[in-house]
Amino acid sequence: MKRIAAALSAVLVPLVATAIALPAQTFTTLHSFDGTDGGGAYAGVVQGTDGNLYGTTNIGGANGAGGTIFKITPSGALTTLYSFCSRSGCTDGELPVAGLVQATNGNLYGTTVYGGANGVGTVFKITPSGTLTTLYSFCAESGCMDGSMPYGTLVQGADGDFYGTTLEGGANGISEDGYGTVFKIAPSGRLTTLHSFNGADGWNPWAGLVQATNGDLYGTTSAGGAHDGGAVFKVTPNGALTTIHSFCAQGKCTAGYNPIAPLLQGSDGDLYGTTSFGGVNDDGAIFKITLNGTLTTLYAFCAQSGCTDGAVPYAGLAQATDGNLYGTTSVGGAYGNGTVFKITLGGTLTTLYNFCALSGCTDGASPHAGLVQATNGDFYGTTANGGANSCITDGADYGCGSVFSLSLSLGGFVEIDPTSGKVGTVVKILGNNLADATSVTFNGTPAVIEVFSKTVLTVTVPTGATTGPVQVVTPSATLTSNVPFRVLP
Repeated sequence: MKRIAAALSAVLVPLVATAIALPAQTFTTLHSFDGTDGGGAYAGVVQGTDGNLYGTTNIGGANGAGGTIFKITPSGALTTLYSFCSRSGCTDGELPVAGLVQATNGNLYGTTVYGGANGVGTVFKITPSGTLTTLYSFCAESGCMDGSMPYGTLVQGADGDFYGTTLEGGANGISEDGYGTVFKIAPSGRLTTLHSFNGADGWNPWAGLVQATNGDLYGTTSAGGAHDGGAVFKVTPNGALTTIHSFCAQGKCTAGYNPIAPLLQGSDGDLYGTTSFGGVNDDGAIFKITLNGTLTTLYAFCAQSGCTDGAVPYAGLAQATDGNLYGTTSVGGAYGNGTVFKITLGGTLTTLYNFCALSGCTDGASPHAGLVQATNGDFYGTTANGGANSCITDGADYGCGSVFSLSLSLGGFVEIDPTSGKVGTVVKILGNNLADATSVTFNGTPAVIEVFSKTVLTVTVPTGATTGPVQVVTPSATLTSNVPFRVLP
């Protein structure tokens, strides 16, 4: 556990001064954490069905340094929903590094790295109003066979269960210092260990999983594999794991190594991700990999003098409605404190924003998390450091971190949950100003709107629907889903 805490503190970057946003875009610092409402936002935010954004901080809160869960409106009004370590011995969890996922039942689910009944992490459920339930405490089995220290964000599978990873523990290795696991957990809290890594097939999965359109789950390990540089793997919902790519070792890694971010399945069906190090300049890379394991390096960071294009991307990527990929780097850029970037599927990268844009980095610094595009078309993200308020870590002031938005005038859209299902499946459609919607179609087939609200519509997939975009017509706009809905047989 000590080496993990050291890894977190090692990525802090001392604050420096001033950068400028590119024209034709608007960057806004929505909130600066102050310690009492949290600090060190290592995870990004997720948009809820109420239109608000939800996230975690890994330190701060009402109980000292346990971390928080927060809600923030798109305009920046923040509410602390829960402060961890509220129970004796932090049995409710401590240090939530992962983001949240909103399940189809409306509740939010997440993990903590420490705390719980055995001190090495939990899975929890929290209602949008702030009532928290600890569903599972890791290391419940002798030798931590069930895993320990879950760093990655959960994903809800098509079967309704949640899937995730633990950094350590499992059947291989020594006690909680095992190689890590892949697990499944039911909404009720029943946990099943699907796979224990053994080093050769990967080691230390920091990131969570993504369920691809073929039904399999894909993820990364930060180390291990055939060359000890990390791996990309696929695992079936039943636990059959295959390593589809092994990154090379340090010093030989022009394709990158040490991936700690989750993968994204793009609109072309391929997976996209980042490595923290490696690439031709050893400052991290962006890659594409097919579901069968053919990898292409799209971009190697620090290609520009002084790393003005950024370096060391810890976060995954988001595909926006314009088809491009967006992400962050934790360091580098014009002022050394990280960037926001856009990259085309062909590999052309544009730096959109350089942190610290204000004196003292009051706009934030060192973004460790990726971006989310909300249904208003804007991007939202967090920074681990910087912001307007002081947080002292290891004797130095790195700032408490911030929440920000970035508008590129991409326009609004609707988001569908779930993104696939059979005819007759009940689907929620998330968006803005939907209360006056006049019609919903699934790839042209009309559906009946059953529940109206400003931010969400509820419909049933109609008979005759085929795979394609969902479209919502309102008096002021016609909104299209950011991904096609897949009609299952």
